[in-house]
Amino acid sequence: MSAVICGSLAYDTIMVFQDQFKNHILPDQVHILNVSFLVPRMRREFGGCAGNIAYNLKLLGADPLPVATVGQDFGPYRAHMQQCGIRLDYVREFGDQFTPQCFITTDLDNNQITAFHPGAMLSAHENHVRDIPEISFAIVAPDSRDAMLQHVDEFSARNVPFIFDPGQAMPLFNGDEFRAMIEKSTYVIVNDYESQLLQSRTGWSAEEIAQRVKAYIVTLGPRGSLIHTDGITHEIPPARERKVVDPTGCGDAYRAGLIFGIMRGKDWPTIGRMASLMGALKVEYPGTQNQHFDYALFAAEFKEQFGYGLD
Repeated sequence: MSAVICGSLAYDTIMVFQDQFKNHILPDQVHILNVSFLVPRMRREFGGCAGNIAYNLKLLGADPLPVATVGQDFGPYRAHMQQCGIRLDYVREFGDQFTPQCFITTDLDNNQITAFHPGAMLSAHENHVRDIPEISFAIVAPDSRDAMLQHVDEFSARNVPFIFDPGQAMPLFNGDEFRAMIEKSTYVIVNDYESQLLQSRTGWSAEEIAQRVKAYIVTLGPRGSLIHTDGITHEIPPARERKVVDPTGCGDAYRAGLIFGIMRGKDWPTIGRMASLMGALKVEYPGTQNQHFDYALFAAEFKEQFGYGLD
């Protein structure tokens, strides 16, 4: 079965400044700030929520269908996706725009200065999920405001089960819009900070949000996650990682495990553990799409960590 993944495909350009920002920024002169940082180390990664989720789903043997808008510079990313065997039928290219990209400069204290160029993502509403035949499951991940509103409406109108994942797009919506999107969603996922924001914006408690969907999932980072469903809260333990290299993209890996478990009809404690393990396996690698394993390895690791098998 195919999973439709709505969200961004983006380039992440990551640079390291071999000093501390505080040594070069004068607090009393920020009104005339003019600084330049030499960054001898730089790497470019493939990213974006749709790309990261699709990549992780493909590792598990699923058939992800990313829905995204990209620009004239998408060539290297396209080649990467094709090499991974990920179909790009619903990735739309705009020749007069750039692919979304994030420029991140990190200093030796792990402080970051980030600039994000949305590029073709601002045209994401021109890509309609109503045109995709036979959708069995979907996720609406962070994208442009208009696209997310549109995808939620179109999935709901087609009775497609889907996850609403506001993520970094939280500031784009008001309380009325959040309430309407939650009412139309099958599942909602946020991290613990976003959960507090969502409750504040909607005026609904976590329990009240959970009553309106099949499951309300709240990730807690290294403390695991909570799955609120049918009046029960499942406390999902974190999976163990062998080493911590880079936590970037762990949330997207978790979502891939969540989607895979739901589509396979697993119970919620198992779904949560599958998602947790996907996040732990990702943290052992730099970037968001550099981990390599298959379902057999994943299943063996699951049994070793949690004491029971998936099949």
